[in-house]
Amino acid sequence: MTDKTISPLRQRMIEDMTVRGFTAGTQRGYIVAVKNFTTFLGRPPDQATAQDLRRYQLYQRSIGVSETSMNSTVSAMRFFFGVTLARDDANTAMTAVREPHKLPVVLSSQEVEHLLAAAPGIKYRAALSLAYGAGLRASEVVSVRVSDIDSERMMIRVEQGKGHKDRYALLSELLLDLLRAWWLAAHKRGVIVPGGWLFPGRNPANHLSTRQLRRAFHGAREATGINKRVSLHTLRHCFATHLLEQNVDIRVIQVLLGHSKLDTTTRYVQVTNTTLHSVKSPLEHLKLPLA
Repeated sequence: MTDKTISPLRQRMIEDMTVRGFTAGTQRGYIVAVKNFTTFLGRPPDQATAQDLRRYQLYQRSIGVSETSMNSTVSAMRFFFGVTLARDDANTAMTAVREPHKLPVVLSSQEVEHLLAAAPGIKYRAALSLAYGAGLRASEVVSVRVSDIDSERMMIRVEQGKGHKDRYALLSELLLDLLRAWWLAAHKRGVIVPGGWLFPGRNPANHLSTRQLRRAFHGAREATGINKRVSLHTLRHCFATHLLEQNVDIRVIQVLLGHSKLDTTTRYVQVTNTTLHSVKSPLEHLKLPLA
């Protein structure tokens, strides 16, 4: 799409988001949210009233839109009306909805081992091992550059992760060996440019896409016959849970994951084997016949 095909209103919203440093993904999400509202409204969004916004949220609920999607829409509309239009309608007419609390699905160490072994080639095995071994998000894995791997300090520099925050992640000996094996293979093929991405895409100037990485994850999951409802992000959940099971201090895990709030990290306590197995059910104190 060229600048000529973008309406002045959308262009102003894009500029507002750009000034505030919103990521490309966030900008796309906000634009789509306003576009969907415009379709519902049937006229330009700047002509909407507070009552229209309220009706739209009721409409979303009636068609079964998830709580997460509804809250994303609220954020987008509050930005559009509050910043781009300098109006308070979305703050007064729309409300954030309570999202159901769900515990993350976690794979066992053996399941993770089988999944990583089934990855399609050393490139994806190294990338998926990075997600699990360092607890990185998909966007962080694909954005790692060769220069971010510090083999002397055994750390990985994660630049501008979620929330535009830099941090250092864990680099284990086995992970370093896997990354080196991939780098040597890629170097021989000439697909890694100096100072470039550790996991380049088809064009070495671009990094591997998160979509390609997710596709590799699900291919490996299917190959190993894992039936749990898991995603690529599950490897990050596994990283945190397995560290807790090794009695690593939760505050250390918080730093490694890049969580700003400890409450976000403590949810993993509820899914660790060591936590659950350390408690004896009151049923065990009863003497009941087995037949």
